[in-house]
Amino acid sequence: MLGPTLMYGAIFAIFYFILIRPQSKQRKDHETLIRAVKKGDEIVTAGGLIGEVIHIREAAKPDGTTGSSLEDRITIKSGESRVIVERGKIARIVTQDTPAKVEG
Repeated sequence: MLGPTLMYGAIFAIFYFILIRPQSKQRKDHETLIRAVKKGDEIVTAGGLIGEVIHIREAAKPDGTTGSSLEDRITIKSGESRVIVERGKIARIVTQDTPAKVEG
């Protein structure tokens, strides 16, 4: 009875340390990076749209305060058009005015 329990525990530990933990760390680092987006940064959205951030409108939280969240509206300029996207839909930052260093 102890053998199968240890085997399942070992399999879970392997999955945790190889899949779950690194993915969680990567998601946390990505959120930190996109919360640091500011005017002038060049970004790529999840849909593949490339543009420069020209305005950030922070969404109000339920308690009435404002702050950086994934629901913030970001206006980007791509070519001659302007598009509004949510901060959470940013896939990556191509260039930043002052590079934000994410330590791992």
